Amino acid sequence: MAHRPDTLEHAPLGRDSAYPEQYDAALLYPIPRAANRAPLGIEESALPFVGEDEWHAFEVSWLNGRGKPVVAVARFRLPASSPQLIESKSWKLYLNSLNQTRFATQAEVEATLVRDLSGAAGAPVSVELLPVDDEALAPRRLPGECLDDLDIEVSHYTPSAEHLTTHDDIVEETLHSHLLKSNCPVTGQPDWGSVLIRYKGPRLDREGLLRYLIGYRQHQDFHEHCVEHIFTDLMQYAQPESLLVLARYVRRGGLDISPWRATPGMAPPSPLRLARQ
Repeated sequence: MAHRPDTLEHAPLGRDSAYPEQYDAALLYPIPRAANRAPLGIEESALPFVGEDEWHAFEVSWLNGRGKPVVAVARFRLPASSPQLIESKSWKLYLNSLNQTRFATQAEVEATLVRDLSGAAGAPVSVELLPVDDEALAPRRLPGECLDDLDIEVSHYTPSAEHLTTHDDIVEETLHSHLLKSNCPVTGQPDWGSVLIRYKGPRLDREGLLRYLIGYRQHQDFHEHCVEHIFTDLMQYAQPESLLVLARYVRRGGLDISPWRATPGMAPPSPLRLARQ
């Protein structure tokens, strides 16, 4: 049985929840980021990174002014600097509460989402409502070189930064792996994903990097904090001049989460979705 963190004592995650019958912004359950960042040595007053948590919601619907259903795919961007993240099941329940709610226009829906999500996060959240067949949702491939064909032996499945070693030459490269797996910190259910690392600095030992990433296989934490864990370990042990860490997690419950963290001044990643999402 997974341990339930104190920050989730009253959260709906892992519990039976009634289908919401009417719109209710109070369903959103914010979680302070500070509690998970403190063990990594991250101070809220001086974040070592910039970034966002990008969410896609595939089960978004409401009624127009005449009662006809409208469906869309929503893209949300929650800033990494926000004091709170939003627990995913509460987010799903909140979105479900819109299903039988009438809105005169799509702009009214977007304004409602911005207001409620920004209030829960404690910072501005951007909202886009996309047609379900929008080309922007077409799957693409991660850029850079994939590490997954490396023939390595693995025996440990918890994160160990000792695997992160470097060579003397300075490089600028983009690497990725589809072998990322972590577990929900409450239910223990698996969270599958892909991770991209773009950096400039001493060349990372690729076999060691892949062992390190596979080490999250039995690690229990939220998607956002796994990315921050990877970022802080790479900064400490590889000491790159610049660094971007992006994870694109597989959809669960109609939601996928793709957090990214980067050194200040680095270009943000281009929007893309993978086939597994």
